Amino acid sequence: MTGETTVRTAVRIHGRSAQREAVRALLDGLRARSGHLVVTGEPGLGRTALLQWAADSFRAGPVLRLGPGEDRGAPATAGELLTTLRKAAGEAPLVVCVDDAHLWDAPARSALSHAAERLHTAGRVALLLSVAGHRAVDPEFARLPVVRLDPLAPSHADALLDEVTDGSTDPAVREHLLAEAEGNPALLLALVRRLTPAELRGLRPLPRPTADAGTLAAVVGSALTCPSADARDLLLTVAAAVRAADGPDVDTRLVLDALRHLDPASAPTANPLPDVLAGAGDRLRFHSPLLCRAVHATAAPDRRRAAHRALADVLEADGQPLPALLHRSWSLSGPAPVARLADRLAAVAADGTTPASHGLRGTAYARAAELTADAPVRAERYTAAAEQALLAGRPDRARPLLAAARDCAAPAVVRGRAERVRGLAELRDGPVGDAHQSLLLAASLLAEDAPAEAASAALAAADAAWAAGDLSSCLATLSLGPAPGPRDAAGMLGPAAPDAATGADGLPGTVDLAGAVDGAGPGGVPAPTDPPEPRHAADPRQAVAPRHATVPGHATAPGHAAVPSAVLAGGRTGGATPRTDAGARGGPGGTRVCGAVPDPVRDHRVGMRALLEGRLDRAAPSLGQVVERARTDDRPETLLRAASAALLLGNVDAARRAGARALAATRQSGSEALVPQALEYLAYAELRAGRHPQARAHAEEGLRTALRAGQRNTAAHHQAVLALAASIEDEPAAVARHVTAALATARRHGLAQAATLAEWAAARADLGRGRPQDAADRLGLLVLPGPGRGHFAVWRLAVPCFVEAAALAGRPEDTHEVLTDFAGWAAFGADPQAAAQLARCHALLAPPDRADDLYRRALARHDEAGGDFERARTALLYGKWLRRRRRPREARGRLGTALAGFDRCGAGVWAAQARAELRALGAAPQGGGAGTLTGLTPQQLRIARHVAEGATNREVALTLAVSTRTVDYHLRKVFAVLGVRSRLELARMVEHADRTRGDRRAGDRM
Repeated sequence: MTGETTVRTAVRIHGRSAQREAVRALLDGLRARSGHLVVTGEPGLGRTALLQWAADSFRAGPVLRLGPGEDRGAPATAGELLTTLRKAAGEAPLVVCVDDAHLWDAPARSALSHAAERLHTAGRVALLLSVAGHRAVDPEFARLPVVRLDPLAPSHADALLDEVTDGSTDPAVREHLLAEAEGNPALLLALVRRLTPAELRGLRPLPRPTADAGTLAAVVGSALTCPSADARDLLLTVAAAVRAADGPDVDTRLVLDALRHLDPASAPTANPLPDVLAGAGDRLRFHSPLLCRAVHATAAPDRRRAAHRALADVLEADGQPLPALLHRSWSLSGPAPVARLADRLAAVAADGTTPASHGLRGTAYARAAELTADAPVRAERYTAAAEQALLAGRPDRARPLLAAARDCAAPAVVRGRAERVRGLAELRDGPVGDAHQSLLLAASLLAEDAPAEAASAALAAADAAWAAGDLSSCLATLSLGPAPGPRDAAGMLGPAAPDAATGADGLPGTVDLAGAVDGAGPGGVPAPTDPPEPRHAADPRQAVAPRHATVPGHATAPGHAAVPSAVLAGGRTGGATPRTDAGARGGPGGTRVCGAVPDPVRDHRVGMRALLEGRLDRAAPSLGQVVERARTDDRPETLLRAASAALLLGNVDAARRAGARALAATRQSGSEALVPQALEYLAYAELRAGRHPQARAHAEEGLRTALRAGQRNTAAHHQAVLALAASIEDEPAAVARHVTAALATARRHGLAQAATLAEWAAARADLGRGRPQDAADRLGLLVLPGPGRGHFAVWRLAVPCFVEAAALAGRPEDTHEVLTDFAGWAAFGADPQAAAQLARCHALLAPPDRADDLYRRALARHDEAGGDFERARTALLYGKWLRRRRRPREARGRLGTALAGFDRCGAGVWAAQARAELRALGAAPQGGGAGTLTGLTPQQLRIARHVAEGATNREVALTLAVSTRTVDYHLRKVFAVLGVRSRLELARMVEHADRTRGDRRAGDRM
C-alpha cells in the first residue's frame, strides 16, 4: 500500500437502473402479492449495496435480514422459515434480505428455495437473495428469477469517481483508474484508497501495477480460496493463458499441455473443474474476470513466471508466435528493458500474416513498449497499441496507453499520431468539440513530417465539427491546405500481409487510422456561402434555391449526414477509419509505406465536392462509381463508403445492399469497432425506405454493439433511430426512453445531429398521437431560423412534419419561410421523397380549389419515389380532407389505402388515426374493432372498465398493482383503438357495449 487517501462514502448507487427497477417492481408488488428475486454478480459489483438500497427504500413494513448461523445453516425446513417470516410480518408486508445466500449450507439453501415458492402462505413477503457470480449458481436457486449486476458503464464509473474524490482527479489518472477498475465499483474505490492525494492529482507517478495483488485480493475476498495445489496450478495456468487470448476463454488442451510442462510428473485433468471455472466444449474460462486477474496477481512470482514459460513452450511448438512471445516476455524476472524481445514483439505484431485480433496486437505493442528503453520508440509503440485498442472497440484501453506515450519524450510526428488517436477516441466516445481540437492539433504536429496523416487528421476534425453542428468550423477545416495528391497517401503504417498485393488504398499493407472523412475531404473543397442555383427542380414553378449557407447533399446520409457518424466507418483509403487487417508499425521505430490515393477515394471526394457546390449532376457520376466498385469488393471500408454514397444519391436499395454486405464483412474480419457503423447505415437506409421494423431491429443490435465497443456517440445515434421508429409505432414510453437516452449523450458530448433527430422523433410522436400544437412547438425550435435551430444538415428533414403540425394547429403563417427553404432542397434532387413531401405541404396550406390537385400530385410523386410510410401519411391527410369536404366514397378509398400502408410498415399510431377516420365514415376497418371493445387486450379492457367507473389513473394503478405510467400508456392505446377523445366518451362506449352484450344474452335466453 502506498497511499493514505480517505475515500468519501458514496451516497447513492450509480447506474443499476434496470436492476433497481426490478427490485422496485418486487417491492411495489407487495400491495397485492408475494415475490422473490435473486441478485448475482462478481465480487465488488454491489450485491450488498443493492440489498441495502432495497431495505432503505421500503417504508410499508418491516425489513428482516437473515444470515447463516455458526454452522452456516438457517431454519432447518421451509416450514420453519415460513413460520419465522409469518411472525415477523404480522399484518404488514415484509421484506426479507438474505445476503451471500451461497454461503449457507445445502439444507439451508434448500429450505430457502422451497420457502420462496410458498411465500404466499406467509402473507405478503418479498424475498431478496444475493448470490456470488464468480461461481455457478447453486442448483437450489437455479429456478428462481435472477437479476445480474454487470460492470458499471463508463459514465457511471466516472460519476462514482467524481463523487468520492470531489472531482479532483487528474484527467490522465482518471483514465488510468477507470481502465484498471473495468467498471467494478469496489475495485475503483480500492484503487483510489491506495493512492496518495498527490498521485490522484497527477503530481507524482502512479505505482505499477496500480491494481496490485493486495488490492485485488481485498476486493475478491474469500472467493480466492482454493482447496489444493493442483487446483491452484490449474487456475493459475488458465489465468495466465487468458492474458494472451483473444477472449475470456482458452483452449483446454493448451492449458493441460502447459500443466504437463510445468510438472512433467503430473497427470493434469480438467475434471472435475473448480467451481470458479466454467467449461464449454474444449474451452475453459473464469466465471468472473476479476477473479481471473486476482488469481494471476496473487500467485507466487516464481510459479507465475513458470506458468507463462510453460505456455510459451507449448505455443511455440504449435506455431503461434505472437502469444508465445507475450508469454515469454511475462516469464522474465524484473522490469528491465529487453531490446531484442521488444523488437521481436513489435515486428510480429506488425506482421499481417500472423493471425491475431486487434486486441492481442495491442497487448503485444504495449508489452513491447514496456520493454523498450528508447523514449521515442517507446512512445510510438504505446501509440500503436492505442490504435489497436481503438480498432478492437476499446477506447477505455486506448486512453491510458496514450497517457503512457505522452510521458515519453518523442518527436512531433509521434506526438501528432498519438493526438490523432486521442481525437478519434473522443470523436466516438467523448465531447466532439474536444475531438475537433485534438485532431486539428494532430494535423499541425504531423504537417511537416507526415503530410498525408495530417490531411487525414484534418478530415477527421471536419467530421467532429460536423457532429457538433458547427458549419463554420466544418467548412474552415475542409478548406485547410491542398487536397492530397498521388504521392500523399492517407496516413500509413505498415507492413501487412505480403500475399495481399495491395491494400484498400492500392498499397501493400498501409494503415489509415483517421483517413478521409467520407464526403468531407479536406483540401481543395471550397467553402460555399451561397449554393448555386439548383440544376434539377422537382417542380419548376416551386424551385427556389436555399437562401442560407447550407450543405444540401449532407442532409440525407446517416451518422454525420453525408459522412458516417462513426470515426471508424470510413476506409483504409480515408475516412476516420482504422484498417481492419493487421497493419501497424513494424520494427523498433515503425516501417513507413506510402503510395497513391486510390480511385474510389478520388471519386468520393469529387462527388462530395460537387454536392457541396450544389451540383448534383456532377456529383452523381462520381458517387455512382463508388457504389459500382463495391459490387466486386468485399472489404468492409469500401462497402461502408458505398453505402454512404448510395444514401447521398437517394439510392436506398443500393445503400441497404452495401450496408448488409458491410455488416457481414465486418463480422467476418473481427472488426468490432466497425459493426456499430454498418448497423447504423442499415438502420438509416431502412428508415429512408419506410421499413421501420427492420430499422428498429438493426438499431437495437447497433446500440448493443456500440455500447460494447465503448462508442457512446454512435450509441446516441442508434437511440435516435429507435426513437424515430418508435414514434410511429404507438409506443410513447419507448419514444421517451430513447429520446432521453440520446439527448443525455448528445447534450453532454455536443452531438447536435443526434439531438436534432431525437427531438424530431419526440415531435413526430406528438403529431401521430393527435397533438399538433405540442408537435408544432417542438418542431418550431428545430426548423425556424434562430440560434436554437437544429443541425444544419438535418433540420430540413423535419420541415414536412412542422408544416403538417402548424397547419393542423392553426398556425400556417409560421411555415412560409421554412417552406421556401424546403422547396430549394426538394429542387436539389438528392432526396427522392422531398418533392412529394413538398406537394403535400402545399396541399395542407392551399385553398380548397387547389388542395385536391396538390394532394393528387403528391401521391403521384410518392408512386415514383416509393416508401410506404410517407405515401400513407399523404393518403391519410387527403382522406381527412375529403371526409371534411363531404366526399365519403373518395375519402374511404384514400383512408383504406393509408391504413394498409401504415399496417405494412408497422406504423401503429398512424394506423389508429386512419381507423378512427374510417369509423367516422361508418366503415369497419379490419382488425380495428369498429369502435367496440373487442379490439382491446385483456389489460386494456380492465383499465377501460375501471376508468369508465370513474377511477383515476392512480386508483387504477393501485387496484391492478401496476405503475401509473403503465396505466397512462395503456389508456392512450385504449383511446386510439376505440377512437374516443375523453373519459366521458369512453364511459359511454363501455356502457353501450355492456348494454348490447346484455341485450344479446337476454335474446339468447328467450
